[in-house]
Amino acid sequence: MVSIAVNKSRDNVAMLGIGAYRPQRIVSNAEVCELLDSTPEWIYERTGINNRRWISGDETIRSIAAAAGERALNNTPIERTEIGAVILCTSSWLKLTPHGAPSVASDLGLNGVAAFDLTSGCGGFGYGLGVAADLIRAGSADYVLVIGAETMTVGLDPTDRGTAMIFGDGAGAVVVGPAEENGISPTVWGSDGENAEAIAQDVDFLAYMNKAQAMQGTDPAVEPIGRMSLHMEGPKVFRWAAVTLPRALSAALDVSGVAKEDIEVFIPHQANARINELMKKNLGLAEGIPMANDIENTGNTSAASIPLAMEEMLVTGKAKGGQVALLLGFGAGLSYAGQVVVLPPAPKEASF
Repeated sequence: MVSIAVNKSRDNVAMLGIGAYRPQRIVSNAEVCELLDSTPEWIYERTGINNRRWISGDETIRSIAAAAGERALNNTPIERTEIGAVILCTSSWLKLTPHGAPSVASDLGLNGVAAFDLTSGCGGFGYGLGVAADLIRAGSADYVLVIGAETMTVGLDPTDRGTAMIFGDGAGAVVVGPAEENGISPTVWGSDGENAEAIAQDVDFLAYMNKAQAMQGTDPAVEPIGRMSLHMEGPKVFRWAAVTLPRALSAALDVSGVAKEDIEVFIPHQANARINELMKKNLGLAEGIPMANDIENTGNTSAASIPLAMEEMLVTGKAKGGQVALLLGFGAGLSYAGQVVVLPPAPKEASF
């Protein structure tokens, strides 16, 4: 009987380093309101956002993903030749083919490694972190670079009150590898496809191409083709979050084996400051536990938001490497993913 080899497995994995990139352009609520029927005060009260970052100049999703990955590699005490896979978590790469991860890997001097995109909306980083940890546990890679990168503003309608004031651009990355003590719990994740259209692109690619073809020869000034953009049913998403996320957080704690009292930092997806405060309260975390609030000056950066928020807390001293943190990403899908983790060391090279 033929004997087929099995990879050597590892039990303990952790985040060994972190890096991030924030676009240069800072966009205030006042600037958003130049095209949006709202006020800076109303936006802050409803979302917790004062400013956000938008790409400009020669910044692209490829360049910011590579910049965050480069910083994560530089902030990690291993040789980049040890990286066996690159996972690019994104919903805003501009092409379905080729997918983005191989190009970003090549830009980082990692051409030839396994590289793939993972699309799971705002929960994307949590999904990517879980996949990376399990790849290493299974022996399929020694070290994995996980990048969450989004240029959400490329697909926004600047007059849409449901999205234009919320989203921003940015990228964050972590290197995941073997560790003496486990630093990433099993992932708690799930989805609700019945309500998936609550956050959705307004037209699919085929319908958009057919519309463009049908309008050939028409005057765009009279009958513009318009653009594909993201739309969100805010109240429906809020109701889903209020019911689903407390259960997800409790489940993440249960499978981690870590008591609620041992959580030292809370880093939820930066979607809405009110939702995050509600989650912290409902979970019963201690009042003094630091909670990420990167949304105030970064906005909602979808799959990039958790690594960006983590990096901000480590750089500013709100959190420290080695502390135990509870992570939860959630959004389009509707989907979510959460873990209990040990935070990586503070980066030597920061994003701001």
